[in-house]
Amino acid sequence: MTELSIILSVFDTETIIRNGGLLVICLAVFAQTGFFFSFFVPSGVFLFGGGMFVATGQLEHSFLIVCICSVLASVSGCAAGYWFGRNAGPLLYKKKDSKFFRQKYLKTAEIFYKKHGQLALTIGMWFPITRTFAPIVAGIVRMNFSRFVWFTFMGSALWIPAFIAAGYLIGNVPAIKEYLNYIMAAIILAVTIPAVTRIIIEFKKAGRDYNDKS
Repeated sequence: MTELSIILSVFDTETIIRNGGLLVICLAVFAQTGFFFSFFVPSGVFLFGGGMFVATGQLEHSFLIVCICSVLASVSGCAAGYWFGRNAGPLLYKKKDSKFFRQKYLKTAEIFYKKHGQLALTIGMWFPITRTFAPIVAGIVRMNFSRFVWFTFMGSALWIPAFIAAGYLIGNVPAIKEYLNYIMAAIILAVTIPAVTRIIIEFKKAGRDYNDKS
């Protein structure tokens, strides 16, 4: 059983989307990008399902409408995560070092986001955990909100239509359904591995810069 099959068996997205329509798709996207405790919500699966339902006519909305509404839900969710991080940030800056927390890490994240925050907020949207926590960290380090909105919009405008289009393709060409997971995985890895590698390198560099200043 594939990972997607396991997720579908738990969250039965077909029934949920059939009953909730576009609203439930947008709520899933908003929840995963906006609330840290909703990181497990399989918004990608809902987008896949939405694309399939558009293709088969079971969703009474066009492909474009589903994409636009989902992108808006993602940007709104990211803004909510940013707001949470921005308000929780001052408490973290006052928190003393402990076994699981170091002021050094927070300062390093701040240096990294000032230099390369756009990478985490665009490419990072492809990854479930990152799309949940990157906006929160951006808020904590008080990234410029206008830039934050722009880059989260760019990231959302990339990954959301891609997932919906994949589902739409499945709905129109059922024969490739069993192979699409591998195709999408290959595309995502090809696009994101170079960027993620750069993020890791630059984050380590930011840590060294902080140590040099300390």
